[in-house]
Amino acid sequence: MSQGMQPPIALTIAGSDSGGGAGIQADLKTFAMHCVHGACALTCVTAQNTLGVTRVDPLAPAAVVAQINAVAIDLGIAAAKTGMLLNRDIISAVVDRLSTDPLPALVVDPVMVSRTGAQLIDDDAVALMRDRLLPLATVATPNRYEAQLLAGQAIESLADLIVAAKTIWQLGPQAVVVKGGGLPGDLRGVDVWFAGDEPVVLRTETVDTPHTHGTGCSLSAAIAANLALGQAPLAATQAAKTYVTQALHHSLAIGQGQGPIGHFFPLLNGWLNG
Repeated sequence: MSQGMQPPIALTIAGSDSGGGAGIQADLKTFAMHCVHGACALTCVTAQNTLGVTRVDPLAPAAVVAQINAVAIDLGIAAAKTGMLLNRDIISAVVDRLSTDPLPALVVDPVMVSRTGAQLIDDDAVALMRDRLLPLATVATPNRYEAQLLAGQAIESLADLIVAAKTIWQLGPQAVVVKGGGLPGDLRGVDVWFAGDEPVVLRTETVDTPHTHGTGCSLSAAIAANLALGQAPLAATQAAKTYVTQALHHSLAIGQGQGPIGHFFPLLNGWLNG
């Protein structure tokens, strides 16, 4: 009798996207495409599609922690990531849980500001994330606008990205990758990695597509998956960027608005096309 496979386990602590493009849905697809078993702790339920979000309902903080505990007790988590934690109470509960019983590798996607620059959580929640959650991170992955908020500076150039990465690293994460996706011209798709030594500029080809929903969630999930597979943090991040770039090449033109990236692109040639 087969004893079954024992893949590494990755946990996502994030919100649900009913449209399937971001949040835990994107995270679990990303984990699966890396042959990592995905588990989840849901923080909120959103009603959304490619046109936008129409409703958000938070879960009770105790329910979020109970999900983390249930997974940790039984499955043996190799890596985890946080996404949308939504409010101060949930952030506080998650931080207390992760501080008391740390996970082996934690990717913090500090979901505070959208890629259009709209702040998604209140100032108290931002402060809690900055002061208590970021220091727990193996890798933190702020976008341009989140980095501006965390570093207290405008980001308009590569030099700004580097300074911001260094400033955020001083807040306590082991490594930071500041995503420059919102920058124009040659800086589009350029990210900066910093882990206390020399900054590393991460460049990939730019992909001209309007269907980019879920890129941030998927990048942090791919980093977590690669950490679960035993890769070093920088190598995990570089591999994650390659995965997301290819998923952008295979983005999905579904719905009436901004579609998601194509998480399942590794299957296309090997499975769908025989």
